[in-house]
Amino acid sequence: MDYSSLKSGTDIRGVATNLGGRNVDLTEQAVYDISAAFALWLSKRINKCGNELKIAVGHDSRITADVISSKVKSALTAGGVNVLDCGLCSTPAMFMTTVDLGTDGAIQITASHHPFDRNGLKFFVKEGGLDGKEISEILELASNGECLEEASSIVKTVDYMKDYAARLRKMICDSCGATQNDKPLSGYHIVVDAGNGVGGFYATDVLAPLGADISGSQFLEPDGNFPNHIPNPENAEAMASICKAVTDSNADLGLIFDTDVDRAGCVGADGKEINRNRLIALASYIALQGNDGATVVTDSVTSDGLKVFIENDLGSTHYRYRRGYKNVIDKARELCEEGINCPLAIETSGHAALRENYFLDDGAYLVTKIVIELAKGNDIEKIIKPLELPMEERECRLNITVPNFRTHGERIIDVFTDFCEQHPDFKVADDNREGVRVSTPNGWFLLRLSVHDPVMPMNFESRVKGGIDKDIEAVLPFLKGFEGLDVSSLC
Repeated sequence: MDYSSLKSGTDIRGVATNLGGRNVDLTEQAVYDISAAFALWLSKRINKCGNELKIAVGHDSRITADVISSKVKSALTAGGVNVLDCGLCSTPAMFMTTVDLGTDGAIQITASHHPFDRNGLKFFVKEGGLDGKEISEILELASNGECLEEASSIVKTVDYMKDYAARLRKMICDSCGATQNDKPLSGYHIVVDAGNGVGGFYATDVLAPLGADISGSQFLEPDGNFPNHIPNPENAEAMASICKAVTDSNADLGLIFDTDVDRAGCVGADGKEINRNRLIALASYIALQGNDGATVVTDSVTSDGLKVFIENDLGSTHYRYRRGYKNVIDKARELCEEGINCPLAIETSGHAALRENYFLDDGAYLVTKIVIELAKGNDIEKIIKPLELPMEERECRLNITVPNFRTHGERIIDVFTDFCEQHPDFKVADDNREGVRVSTPNGWFLLRLSVHDPVMPMNFESRVKGGIDKDIEAVLPFLKGFEGLDVSSLC
């Protein structure tokens, strides 16, 4: 059996039920084989026998969670692995079991914000999440049917989310110089939208015990059908929903999570979303406290205004890197190893990883840092007010319609870069680390190649109304000249 098609970057993902009308490829057998392969891979990696291994297993609220969890645990116990069953759990909490519970590894059953019929597996070791190469190694073992020798083991049920929530409460109390009994969040009204994912605990187990008014919070109950909106801070409907909840409740702050709580967004008291560039600006302000002149790593599609905010207003360095939260985190780790002070890696999708928190992309940890600013009496909106926002922004996706799309796409970028360098009104960025980013009289655009798909996303921002249309008009005739590139999304 070949399971390589289930690889999605650094995760395993597939269709787990036919209720959505699609063919199931993340079958129960696939889950079993891949979980068994992870145990074997981990055993070899840390040189432990199966019955010496301890692996935590958790899941988000998806409708296939119980069936898949049962198969994961069966595969692990068959090889003698001792299992800690964490039940409903956030993805960041599953990594933290390697810190707090001394597990050798962890498996989270999740497909993040993807539709209800999908699911997947995400693996952790003590050093963090696995990379793409390690996922490929596990899939190769699974495809070959390799696993640990049969042995007996135990499954222990643990309520780790209780400990994880206590850790976040302690963060807030310590930062405010208070105890939980002091109710340091009394007088603050904070609305949470969990999108029927895992994140409801943040309202009931973190904010409320510290005295916060959480009335107006919504969709806190886990429901894998996601009946209200997609649990995704990047989704326009989801953000409109939390913005309305904040204004309807006259709240001080709104928080929204994706399904498994590794991403978050927020809303100010004015009802305006703090997401994408605004969230990065706020996270940078927080992370750079005590780290004057440090470096913030982001993905490639962040705005010119953000660079000005980080470098001029915060007096630090903005390092634009590549799309993909793992790419951003790995680059931040690399810079730290080189002796460069880098306290934050963050992607516009909402994945934010702070060095002080193991460079773990943890939405609950990020919003806890924001709640602390609120509890200290700081004005969230005032902090990011200097950030200049574009008047227009747009992403167009150009499909590559020929085989060997990566080679073809790379050639297009090379030729297009030459064109832009010769254009009298364009200036190619001197820090291109993905595709080609170009400044124009109106703003900027970036043409890049998708990591996995035969697609070339093209992002535009403009400081003036109609500026994006003008920039498209300037590049479209040239891009039309490439055979095998569908530019209809630009027309």
